[in-house]
Amino acid sequence: MADSDTPDLPRLLPDAVHRSVHPGTALLRLETTHAREGILDGAWWPRSRDIGAELPSLISALTEHLGPITRVGLDGRAWDGLPTRVVVDGRVVHIDSFPVGDDTVLITRGDRDHFSLLLVPPDTSPNAARAAMARAVRADNVTEARQILIETGSDTPPTPA
Repeated sequence: MADSDTPDLPRLLPDAVHRSVHPGTALLRLETTHAREGILDGAWWPRSRDIGAELPSLISALTEHLGPITRVGLDGRAWDGLPTRVVVDGRVVHIDSFPVGDDTVLITRGDRDHFSLLLVPPDTSPNAARAAMARAVRADNVTEARQILIETGSDTPPTPA
């Protein structure tokens, strides 16, 4: 019996993808229709709070799949030295500092096309981060980012081994 034949056990991500999720990963759920039913469009698990080191790779990855990114909205209190803009692949991307919460990144493509990503804290344990990211990319997800982090244990630092 194939995984798709078991409606009681939804497969959020293929096992190989789930295992390969590590700090620095962004997962996207790209809709091919104009209607977006879920609250979040993806998730990002940065390696650190150094925005200068983390943001360019996220923007490059998003640009590859979405086209040119014009703005990124972040909670400035959650990052070390948030600039007002960065240049990535020769393009200027404006950085907006909003009190949106430490758990969300807002991405703008063009004038009005917005995407919302769950922001998994850098110090999250791998299992909790994977669970949070998998939940965020579900098309039927209606749970807000903060609640996903709480329910998956991603809002607390991992315990030392």
